[in-house]
Amino acid sequence: MELTSKQRAQLRGLANGEDVIVHIGKDGITENLVKQADGALEARELIKCRVLENSMYTAREACEELARMTHSEQVQVIGSKFVLYRQNRDKNKRKIQLVKAVSKPL
Repeated sequence: MELTSKQRAQLRGLANGEDVIVHIGKDGITENLVKQADGALEARELIKCRVLENSMYTAREACEELARMTHSEQVQVIGSKFVLYRQNRDKNKRKIQLVKAVSKPL
């Protein structure tokens, strides 16, 4: 699912008040870290992550890698932090209602 700019803006606003729950350190992106991020995405749909100074990744690299491994969407990367989003597969458990993607007539 590709996010529109309006949906990204909505998610950035929601992520502003969120705490960082995934920290990427010197060990990089391990299997346990991917499981932690995957579980957090399942429970929350939107997570904020931080790359520590001793990590071998930049925030953008970590965001791309973790998004690929968790099948999530990159929302934003700022400094050492980034935000990921993955819509819950179960419609009844969805916490975030995204704005509709509107196609403009030609």
